[in-house]
Amino acid sequence: MSLAAYVDGIGVLGPGLSGWPQTAAILSGRRAYNAAPTVLPTPGMLPAAERRRTGRVVKVALGIALEATAAAGADAMLLPSVFSSSGSDGHICHEICQALSLPGREVSPTRFSNSVHNAPAGYWSIATGSMAESNVLCAFDASFTAGLLDAMSQVNVDQRAILLVAYDTEYPPPLHVKRPIPDAFGIAMVLSPRLTAQSLARLEVALTDEAFDTMREPQLEALRASIPAARGLPLLETLALQGRGRAIIEYLDIARAGVLIEPCR
Repeated sequence: MSLAAYVDGIGVLGPGLSGWPQTAAILSGRRAYNAAPTVLPTPGMLPAAERRRTGRVVKVALGIALEATAAAGADAMLLPSVFSSSGSDGHICHEICQALSLPGREVSPTRFSNSVHNAPAGYWSIATGSMAESNVLCAFDASFTAGLLDAMSQVNVDQRAILLVAYDTEYPPPLHVKRPIPDAFGIAMVLSPRLTAQSLARLEVALTDEAFDTMREPQLEALRASIPAARGLPLLETLALQGRGRAIIEYLDIARAGVLIEPCR
């Protein structure tokens, strides 16, 4: 069984990657890749009180979601969404652990509310005024592909567009030893059941037992292998090349996701 949808908008943010146009130029070989720490945007779409409370995971998620919806010309308030990440905010988890190690064991309510896994989806709802449903997933290192499959399934069943937001951020020491994610990274896509004026490509996804693709550029392969959300880089690379192609994305030990890409432009 396969699932099909059109990509109407893309958002990307990561080390040395800032937005889909720049990322596409790098992945297509038109521009050299220079690794640099991820620069997270200020979530200006949030009210000032909420903006002050946000951590890194919310900033990356909202940044890529905003880019994808703007590129698609979509009304973010009406779009259902899938938010997928291998973990919550590592820095806030670290601060909570520090607080629990002190005699008073006093945990800030604000820190606690921002540590939960669905915080980015909640802030997106606040920022856009959206009352549309949102699925929030976690599948450890398989989280990008799990989110893609969930979003594609909803597009095919409900026959309406959906926003996919996949993201991860780093954990500081000592948690970093157990979960060595080096930096923040995220991919967002607006997926539609029908061809639109904004459609970049048609995707057709099916599970496969083939070996997953790796990146040709060593630094980009290191990025793909070290951050769960970056497992989607082979898909982005095929989209950036703007030709018909197929990307095999890492998923589970027993299955990968094969994505057939057909450009619309």
